[in-house]
Amino acid sequence: MSTTSTAYLPARFGIAMAQVNESMWRVSRASGDVVGHIERLPGADGDRFRARRLLPRSHRYLSLGEFWSIDDAIDCFRQG
Repeated sequence: MSTTSTAYLPARFGIAMAQVNESMWRVSRASGDVVGHIERLPGADGDRFRARRLLPRSHRYLSLGEFWSIDDAIDCFRQG
């Protein structure tokens, strides 16, 4: 099970991440536009990572799923 405590993860595929608190990262484009968040969810079987895309016009979030690795959660934001 993958975990990370990195405050800032380098940009990949035009996506940058900055740690907001102990268990949440802000996901943004290289331009600085925020596209969503990834939240770490501790569990008995290990950490999972929930990806949520920001819907800017409604100021709401769309759940993209929960993943066993932060890398898989980041990949959700590469699409669109």
